[in-house]
Amino acid sequence: MNEKFAIIAGNGRFPFLVLEAAHDRGIDPLVVAIKEEAFPELAESAREVEWLSLGEVSKLLELLAARSVKKVILAGQVKHVQLFSSIKPDGVLHRVLQGMHRKNTDALIGAFVRMLEARGIRVVDSTLFLKPLLATAGLLTKRAPDPSERADIAYGREIAKKIAGLDIGQTIVVADRACVAIEAMEGTDAAIERAAALSNGKRLVIVKVSKPKQDMRFDVPVVGVNTIRVMSRSNARALAVDAERTLLFEREQLIEEANRAGIAVVGMKD
Repeated sequence: MNEKFAIIAGNGRFPFLVLEAAHDRGIDPLVVAIKEEAFPELAESAREVEWLSLGEVSKLLELLAARSVKKVILAGQVKHVQLFSSIKPDGVLHRVLQGMHRKNTDALIGAFVRMLEARGIRVVDSTLFLKPLLATAGLLTKRAPDPSERADIAYGREIAKKIAGLDIGQTIVVADRACVAIEAMEGTDAAIERAAALSNGKRLVIVKVSKPKQDMRFDVPVVGVNTIRVMSRSNARALAVDAERTLLFEREQLIEEANRAGIAVVGMKD
């Protein structure tokens, strides 16, 4: 791994975890932080940070070339609603957007990845340094889903896989074999909160899946401690995720909080 790495950092803990794991392996990557998304604290964790706007693709390409970067990891969310923000795209990004028939996650990030790879820069698996954080198959908490929750999980996974295949979202909220909420641009936690507002206190089950042909280089499903906290106050009693394709950030704390709240967490395999 002597080639120069760069981390393109969005929001959340993902960039910090990748950076820490890279340092543990003796790798000191360049961090390119997205101004509109990345946490300012990144500057304290990385030796070398460059801050660029989401619309400054041309500057990014110039920077990577100037630093002889050959491998890139995409780490951290870029909120889908940025599509409707006032961020002005530069000429390179404008031409890409103009040529796209769809502007969903796969299409947008896929176009960006192809742009990098056309310049000899390889975009690698975003979990490359984080394999221990991937959910394993089976029960991850003390409490297992009860029969009613298992039925909701089975129903939710069938629906969620179809929705994820359309690149709409990866999370479904279910109550008594009825779909209460589908994640779109708002994100997992907001979808759970919306479901709680709609369900009049009913017990909820959360199902989060990967896409049918999940590209592990980007948009990998992620669950963090805050999702467990949102579930706890929303009367969501079970969480099912795709094993080996879902990152559990702060894994030990996440499981501890789920156990304290009596929430069942399971890793599922098709």
